[in-house]
Order: sequence, then structure tokens, then C-alpha cells
Amino acid sequence: MKQKFRLFNLLIVAILLLSACNLPADNAEDIASTAAAETLNALLSATPLVTIVVNTPNPTVTLGAPATLTPIPAPLSTNTPIATATSNCNVAQFVTDVTIPDGTLMTSGQAFVKKWRVKNIGSCAWTGFSLVFDSGDSMGGPASKPISTVNPGQEIDLEVNLTAPSTPGTYRGYWRIVTNGNVLVPIVSGHQGKSFYVDIKVQATTTISPTLTFTPTPTITLTPTTFVFTVTNVTFNVSGSCPNFNYTFSITTNGPGTVTLHRVFSDGSADPLPGSYVFSAAGTQTSPIIPLTFNTPGSSYWVDVYVDSPNNKQFGRATFTCP
Repeated sequence: MKQKFRLFNLLIVAILLLSACNLPADNAEDIASTAAAETLNALLSATPLVTIVVNTPNPTVTLGAPATLTPIPAPLSTNTPIATATSNCNVAQFVTDVTIPDGTLMTSGQAFVKKWRVKNIGSCAWTGFSLVFDSGDSMGGPASKPISTVNPGQEIDLEVNLTAPSTPGTYRGYWRIVTNGNVLVPIVSGHQGKSFYVDIKVQATTTISPTLTFTPTPTITLTPTTFVFTVTNVTFNVSGSCPNFNYTFSITTNGPGTVTLHRVFSDGSADPLPGSYVFSAAGTQTSPIIPLTFNTPGSSYWVDVYVDSPNNKQFGRATFTCP
């Protein structure tokens, strides 16, 4: 199609040139026109133009197989906790209440001594340590009290002077041990593993108010008096020799009432149940003869009597020596 279009255009040009050839040829322009016509004729008589179209095939692109991506594994996190250093240097163990068992009855404002027995089960000696009030009812006790040096494996009795509150009710005070660096010492077998406590019940004081009235006048009214039943003394009587001993203890009261007590021994043990003595009036009662045998000579032993009620107090000590 393009070839025919080109031939048509050349034919138009040739007609125009031939027309020019019929004009007079007296000047140079005519001569030039004639030459152009001859050149056109030569072109028309020549070999037709051939348009060569090269159909270059589109290149075929062969895609290889898709590359395989090998994922690099992310580092694994083990979340292993950092080891925590532990120490058994300063550790205490609560052994027993030497005085004032839990729930002891007290009168309002009664003074008493609370004593706990603890043991140093750590690997370090206690030097410069203190007994400190932690929480609850302080009952007039000190904020802190120094503790004498206690070596590993050694027991010690810690005591504080306290006073029962004036209002009836149940009261409890918690105490702890601190190091010379003011670090709290854990208490094995203690309350929540950290403290030990004193627990008492304050009861209302019984008031006797006798009134004597004489007829006729005058009327004599006696001032009300308060009677407080108490143990005034405890004595011991020891007989025998090592290893077999006998002993008794005698209790004296100021009036009628019931006395409950228990014994505490030098090896740290105590009576599983307290004993009781009923007094119908002021006087003295003596316990039955109590045999006691020691199998290890060369040591000293002792027995304490602790009056739970009404005094909440330790009275005297019986000592036994095996040479």
C-alpha cells in the first residue's frame, strides 16, 4: 500500500514537469526544467522501488525457575532467669514460748515479762543484733532491745517487759530480729516466716463492793475494794542424788481461786498440758513427789515452774547437778 502511494506522488510530479517542457526553452530556467524532466523519466523507467520490511521476530525470554529463598532462622530466646544468690548466713528459728502462752488471761494494767526462745540456725554469729517491735500492740514495750552475741547453733531467750492494756479485749504484738546493719532476719517456724508474737486476753477486774447499813442512822458505807487473786510464792524441795532425784514444789496464794501452771525444763521442753490447783482460801499446796532421772552425768539440769494464771510469771528454779 505504501508503494502505490509513492508511485502516485511521483506521477503527479512528472506531469507537472512535462507540462513545463512544452513551454519555450529560450532561457536557463527552461533548460533546467528539461533536465529535470529527463531525470524523472529515467527514474520511472528504472527498476521499481522495493520496500523491504524486515520482520524481526520478537525475542523469546525464557524465565528460569523461581529462586528458592532459604529463611535464616531467628535466634531463639530461652528466657532463662538469672540465678539469684541465696544466703543462709543470718537465719533464726522460733523454738517455743517460754512465758505467756498464747491466749493468757491478764488483768487491766498487769505488768508481765514475755520470753521467747529462738535459735541461730544460720552460718554466721549474731553480733550487735537487736529485738525490735514490728506491728500490732506494743503493750508498753521498747522499740528495740539489744541481743547478746549468739553463735551458730546456739539458743537464746529473748524477753521484754510489757504491760497489759487497761481495756478488756484480745491483744497481740509482733516482734522481729534485725542485724547490726538494720536488715530483718527471717524466722523459720515463726509467724509468716518472719516474726514471733505475744498474745493475751485482758479481762475485766472483779470488784467486790460490800455495803453495810445500820438502822437507825448513821449509815456507814464502806469504800469498794478490789480483790485480785494471785500466787505469792513458789518453793522447791529437792532430794536424792545423781542420776535419780525427787522433787516437789509448793504454791502459796493470797486467797481463794484456781492456779494453772506448767513446767519448763533445761532441754527446752515443757509440760504438754498445764496442771491446776484449786484454793478455797489463802494458803499453800504442795505437789506430789516427782521422780527425775538423768542419764548423762557431768552436767547441770533445772526445772522451772511457770504460773500461767493468775500471775503469768516464772517462779523459782530447781537445780540438779550430776558430777
